[in-house]
Amino acid sequence: MYVNQEKNLLETIRGGNPDRFVKQYEFMHFITETPGITFPQPGQTLKNEWGITFKWPEGQIGPFPVHDEEHKVLKDITEWQKYVKAPVIPTADEAWAAAVAHANAVDRNEEFVTVFVAPGVFEMCHHLMGMEDALMALYEEPGHMHELIDYLTEYELAYAKAIINHLHPDCIFHHDDWGSQKSSFISPAMFEEFFLPAYKKIYGFYKKNGVELIVHHSDSYAANLVPFMIEMGIDIWQGVMTTNNTPELIKKYGGQISFMGDIDSGTVDLPNWTREVIAKEVERACKTCGKLYFIPCQTMGGNWSSFPGVYNTINEEIDRMSKEMF
Repeated sequence: MYVNQEKNLLETIRGGNPDRFVKQYEFMHFITETPGITFPQPGQTLKNEWGITFKWPEGQIGPFPVHDEEHKVLKDITEWQKYVKAPVIPTADEAWAAAVAHANAVDRNEEFVTVFVAPGVFEMCHHLMGMEDALMALYEEPGHMHELIDYLTEYELAYAKAIINHLHPDCIFHHDDWGSQKSSFISPAMFEEFFLPAYKKIYGFYKKNGVELIVHHSDSYAANLVPFMIEMGIDIWQGVMTTNNTPELIKKYGGQISFMGDIDSGTVDLPNWTREVIAKEVERACKTCGKLYFIPCQTMGGNWSSFPGVYNTINEEIDRMSKEMF
């Protein structure tokens, strides 16, 4: 018997009886019209509402902040109040009208109305001052970093309140990359001190206000942070790379959190991509990770691919594995 996308997702992450693999992002219906922080398009240089300059060079697969002396927003962490000014969060009904209309048109019995939130607290720290300055400040000026993180958290909570008041989403898809391919950017102890309290507040607020699912994107190694993900209330970690040993994580933590990924975008989403490689990666992921607490998905943080055709081909190969394994 066919169950709808929402029910199939819940059966998968709750250890029930799904009738097929969840296909990547199929259960999330993104509301893309939410007002807030603007992002550049390919080939564009843009200064956003925080004053952070982003550049997306032609031919590259994404944007990144510019951190030379001229463009760096936060030049001295000990004077962060002088440099960092949170933008005004739009609250007027007209600013949210398009997003509200879109959300109201979604069948919530079939899909989760999902709001995309980015960047997260860690990324905001290094977007404002650069990665090296941000990491060094955690060691050299922990007091000021705590103050800055508290300020960024209060902004996130105010934005969360506006989202909930206008859209009443079922799901939050939240970006914050916490590692490289092979390690977390900071130690678990440092993560626990600086970022766990912030996320317990943010994700706790969403959960208290009717958001059913928290999906956190970090396409990185972060296996050593999974206990904190569980503590802060993440339901699904999206972007889990193969370097994390996903089958082992499912065995250890399945039932407390689910894992969405294990198909590395760097392996399948290439200019010269082939169905053969995608089929092999999808089959490996599905067979080694199994049917529960796992969603086969590219590690890319959204329902698209860098190169045309890749996302849909992954879906087709997941369909093939569903027929074979269910």
